[in-house]
Order: sequence, then structure tokens, then C-alpha cells
Amino acid sequence: MSDRIDAGPLKLGERAPNFVLDAITREGKIAIDDFRGEKPVLVGLYRGLHCPFCRRHIATVSLLTPALNAKGIETLTVVNTPIERARLYLRYHPMVGLLAASDPERVSHRAFGLPNMQITEGESAWPHKVSMSNVKAMRLNVPGEMPEPMDPFATLEYLNKKDNYDITEADQQMMATGVGQLTGQFLLDRNGVVRWTFSEVFDGGLGAHPNSEAMMSVASHIGQ
Repeated sequence: MSDRIDAGPLKLGERAPNFVLDAITREGKIAIDDFRGEKPVLVGLYRGLHCPFCRRHIATVSLLTPALNAKGIETLTVVNTPIERARLYLRYHPMVGLLAASDPERVSHRAFGLPNMQITEGESAWPHKVSMSNVKAMRLNVPGEMPEPMDPFATLEYLNKKDNYDITEADQQMMATGVGQLTGQFLLDRNGVVRWTFSEVFDGGLGAHPNSEAMMSVASHIGQ
């Protein structure tokens, strides 16, 4: 398996590479090749659970999982959170049907072409580099949950406080090296070919939310 950061996120019609990760919600390993030739799968690659946007995306996928399963489609959620920290969080915030894997090294993200955006002093070259001034000029929002749009750092602090999410040392370690990791979702058919995709790289930037209706429409045609 090789990184494809320079080429950008996997596109429609491309075949997904394999990766093997430690399972969070069960024992053992999980691999893309577990699904290839068997079932389609919706793969979600997120920042760590310290990211409030990611927690909301994962909760949405959990709610959609029964409908996807009814179409013969599995889901796989990958987080940049050490396995014990992730298991502790999900013990107190269980999500029915969630199949999740831990990837603190972000191997899967690199394989699928999702860059780890670096925050610089002055140079910007989206999606690989963004200056601190440009980051602070960004405005993120969760309608109905925030009093007003805020910069990414203020958003992180506000929503984590709202969610009563305490940042642990494990979270801090992930944030130190991957606070700019961009996220994506990839709906793969049973042969591992991308049939629908969403990424922060192309579809709205940091904090963007995938179009679940569009994804479910495609899912209806590639399931059983």
C-alpha cells in the first residue's frame, strides 16, 4: 500500500487500496479486503474523537447504518484515536451497529489521499498548507448548536465544552500531529471501487457535512 497525498482523495471509479487496522468495537483486525468481493462498504475516515464535527458525522452514520445494512451495505468508521481511548468513549457513548477501527498513525487517510493539513506562519497552499491567519479567518458553524460562526479553534473549544468532552493526554497527542487532518467518506461497491465520495478537500473545507441523501441514493443502486 502506498500513499497518494499528491494525487488527492480517491475519485469516482478508482479502486480503493487495502489497509489493516485494529478494531475498536470488536476484537481483532479490520481490513478493506474483508469486504472486497463480498459487500459494498461506506468507509468514513475522520480525525480523532476529539473533533466535534467528526463525532457528529459518526453519529449520523450510526443512524444510517440500519438502512444501509438493509441494502446490503456495511459501514466502517476510522478514527485517529488510540484504541483504548476510543473504546472508553464508545463505552459511555454507544452507537448501535457501529463498526469502528483505530488509526492513530493515519495510515488509512494517506492511502485514500486525504492530506494532513499543516498550519504555517505565512504560506498557504490548500489543502496541504494553510497560514495561521487564514485558519483564524475561517468561520465554522453547526446550525442550532452554536450562537454564531467561529474560527476552528474557538469552535473546537465551544463544542467540546457543550458536549462535555474532556480532552485527554491521548487526544492531545493526536492533535499535536494531526489537528489539520482532513476527513472523507467513500462508498465502495463490492469490488472496492468508489461509487460516491465526500471530502473536506473538495466539498466545503473544514467542518463540511456530507450529503447523506445523495449517498443513500447511490447506495440504493449498488447494494443487493
